[in-house]
Amino acid sequence: MTEPIKLLMLDWDGTLVDSIGRIVESMQAAARHVDVTPQSDAAIRGIIGLGLPEAIRELHPELLGDSRYAPFKDAYSDHYMALEASPSAFFNGAFEMLEQLREQGVLLTVATGKSRRGLDRVLSNKGLTDYFVATRCADETASKPDPLMLHELMAYCGVKPEHAAMVGDSVFDLRMGKNAGVRTFAAAYGAMPAPVLLAEQPDGLLQQFTEIGNFFTHHSTETEKASEHAL
Repeated sequence: MTEPIKLLMLDWDGTLVDSIGRIVESMQAAARHVDVTPQSDAAIRGIIGLGLPEAIRELHPELLGDSRYAPFKDAYSDHYMALEASPSAFFNGAFEMLEQLREQGVLLTVATGKSRRGLDRVLSNKGLTDYFVATRCADETASKPDPLMLHELMAYCGVKPEHAAMVGDSVFDLRMGKNAGVRTFAAAYGAMPAPVLLAEQPDGLLQQFTEIGNFFTHHSTETEKASEHAL
């Protein structure tokens, strides 16, 4: 029988909040700022989930060791922060599902490619500074798909991999989860299309975030049946 999930580790952009368009726009604005050719929407969506240095390396390797690297980073951050003056909205029903899971006793954490500064800012703007049990960001640990941030979250929460799951909208999220030995759920409504995510063989495919609740309902029902049988 599948072990119940006690700890849910969540990507932020494209999984909980609808910020993909802003990331794409900011990357393209930064490229124009330093006079390099902006990458396509599809190319940028393909690196969402990585930390900013890793994303720049993938999209604009010509900037590595170049004097335009720092101005690019700054321009991206400035443009994105300006757009986030009004924080990106949660996907429909996402926050309500988080509330439901918390009421069920599920530990909620965030594992994101955002910087600590960026995540703290958005959590503060949404009034969620103390909402999650723990959070990890790419600039304070290893970037995805390295599993370090998930190992850190599990250690902090005292939960073993068989009781943990990762939810994300990129192959980097899913590979990180696999590397950490936890179950993975692919958010097909985010940055990357379902066929790309399915190639990573996730344990579940979500067409909307609220569908994650189905897996918890299933596990709860199985646990209740086992308990009744034991009695």
